[in-house]
Parts: sequence; structure tokens; C-alpha cells
Amino acid sequence: MTRRFQGAVLVLLILGAGLVVGAAGAGQTKPQDEPFVADYYYKAKWGYADEFIRLFKKNHFPVLQKQIENGRILKVTAVRPRYHATEDGRWDYRVTIVFKNAAVANDSSGEEAIIKQLFPDQETFKREEQRRFEILLAHWDVPIVDVALDK
Repeated sequence: MTRRFQGAVLVLLILGAGLVVGAAGAGQTKPQDEPFVADYYYKAKWGYADEFIRLFKKNHFPVLQKQIENGRILKVTAVRPRYHATEDGRWDYRVTIVFKNAAVANDSSGEEAIIKQLFPDQETFKREEQRRFEILLAHWDVPIVDVALDK
């Protein structure tokens, strides 16, 4: 076979594979259209978990609610453990945010405008948000995906 012929065969194979993959995926949602879910864990200094969640509810949750209204976020939930764990595995609150998709999850460009609209007293807002993070020992974010256990 000549190089030119080999190249043409390779191109046809690649195009054919693309058609097969495209046909197999017909009717399925595209990843950019699927919700993007992330868990946010917060570990406060001992004795400060209540203060943390109070500040979270006061200053951060309204921002998240506004983003639900705007369609960027679909749902926000929070949980806390019923009992405590070992110190190295301890966390006080897990907030789960379901974003419309991965693209909006990675674009927080409209957040500043929301904060300025909701909190005209920016000095108090900044001071309280600073305090909310001062009392944290750790904070980590975990993007998650569903696992189909029945398949």
C-alpha cells in the first residue's frame, strides 16, 4: 500500500468510528448538559461549629439562593454528622451544591455582583466572612458523580 492510500484508509476508519460512537450516544445527554455536583466539607475549631454555620447561613447561603433563582445552581443542601469521628477524619458540615452543569460550576463571575447587591454594608460582610474562615481548621471540595449500583 502506498502512504497516500494508508492515510486515506486511516481517515475513513477514524470517521467511521466517530459515526458509530455518535450513533451509540444518540439520545443521551451531553456531559455539558448534566448537573455537576460537589460536596464542600467544613471542619471548625472545637466549639465554633455553631458560629460557623450561623455565619454561613447569614452571609453565604443567601448568595447561593440567589444563584438558584438565576439558574446557575439547582439545589443546595447541608448535613452534619450525628456523632463525632476521630479528629483526623472529623468534619462539622457538608454542603452539597448541584450546579446546572460543569461550565457554570467553574464560572463564578456573577458572584461579586450578587454579594454587592445582597450586602450593601461590604465592610461588615467582609469582616464576617473573614471570621467564618478564621474559625475553620480545614475546608475541602469534592466533585462527586453518581454510581449506578444496579447496573
